[in-house]
Amino acid sequence: MLQLTKPLILASNSPRRQQLLREAGFEFTVKVKDTNEDFPNTMPAIEVPAFLALKKAEAFKEELDNQIILTADTIVVVDNDILNKPKDAIEASLMLKKLSGRQHQVITGVCVMTKEGTQNFVDIANVFFRELTNQEIEYYIKTCKPFDKAGAYGVQDFIGMVGIPRMEGSYFTVMGLPIHRVYDALQPFFKIQ
Repeated sequence: MLQLTKPLILASNSPRRQQLLREAGFEFTVKVKDTNEDFPNTMPAIEVPAFLALKKAEAFKEELDNQIILTADTIVVVDNDILNKPKDAIEASLMLKKLSGRQHQVITGVCVMTKEGTQNFVDIANVFFRELTNQEIEYYIKTCKPFDKAGAYGVQDFIGMVGIPRMEGSYFTVMGLPIHRVYDALQPFFKIQ
């Protein structure tokens, strides 16, 4: 395990973020606070994930002592529209049809907060979907139930495996945590062996 000088708290219920952080070698605890995820309508899409990640971290500000708080937020953007988590199968199907045969952006915002300071950044990946059939979309929604995923898909799921021929940027950014950037942000807290 990578040793840090302060305890690391991942403020996310996302199993994918927890998996990535664990597989990268970090020890951490999970603690989540309900946070209002509204953002100004006029805010450019590229700024939204960092804004929301910061908002999630600031929920811990009052009780921050000797810990590192790590938060993240991921959005999918196509035609300047943000595709959030779908409410139901119908909305998931509409989102996947909108992404089918096209390029879109996945933007993940990250916030690393300590008592001493805050780092807030985004990482962007361009994702290319081939044309998806209605059968593929229906099968995916039925078997994977992507209702907890921005844009109604997980890159690591069936639809990502068969539907994404290429991407520019980090696969892990699309998964929800640009682990290469998180590693860099946490380096000042590495214990020297």
